[in-house]
Amino acid sequence: MNAVSTNMQPETVAAAGSPFLSVQDIHSYYGESYIVQGVSFDIPHGEILALLGRNGAGKSSTLRTIARLDNPSLQQGEIWLDGEPIHKLKSFEAARAGIQLVPEDRRIIQGLSVEENLTLAQVAPGSGWELDRIYGHFPRLAERRKQEGTTLSGGEQQMLAIARALARNLKLLLLDEPYEGLAPVIVQEIETILHEIKELGITTIIVEQNAVAALKLADRAVILDTGEVAFSGTAREVLDNADLRHEYLAI
Repeated sequence: MNAVSTNMQPETVAAAGSPFLSVQDIHSYYGESYIVQGVSFDIPHGEILALLGRNGAGKSSTLRTIARLDNPSLQQGEIWLDGEPIHKLKSFEAARAGIQLVPEDRRIIQGLSVEENLTLAQVAPGSGWELDRIYGHFPRLAERRKQEGTTLSGGEQQMLAIARALARNLKLLLLDEPYEGLAPVIVQEIETILHEIKELGITTIIVEQNAVAALKLADRAVILDTGEVAFSGTAREVLDNADLRHEYLAI
């Protein structure tokens, strides 16, 4: 499949310097199932990329590959973060290198309070945000710091999952469906937090079925279709192109 061309010329990319994250022709499999089929894209430091597509397009699998999880298995291609190769790392090594994945199921640790979930995240080598700073950005978590994490509402658990990523050494934030299953008023709160993250210059990839919300937050967009890149360009290009949105996002 040919990717939709963008207005960015090679000279512009070269003038901007090396990308902070470079994903180069990655191919990933679940067993014999070929899921991520030659995906490539770059992200400059401090920008947000919306990784979009219909269900089954390979979005979450691409995030999991970048985070170096065992499934899907990366069989070909390279991933570089801040000038360092990460494609041969194990998931725990990638996390130590600063890649923090907030999965769709949030994975709050049962039996631990909000504060214990955050404190545990700080045990691994590498410094992230201190608790006072986290609570300053997440006042609702501060109010519930002694409450067991798994008893929080869905929106509060999402806040905790994001806060836990910030508590670790963080160079690249990967968000998988952060608005999934949340009431509109809670989505607005999560959006506010993500806008704060953007203002802080944290390089981020967001996978989200609410494509318009993700595009309004993002600087760049990549659209996947059956595991391949169908479009790579600016978020504004997607917002302004109704035909592109209808063909690949059904919106």
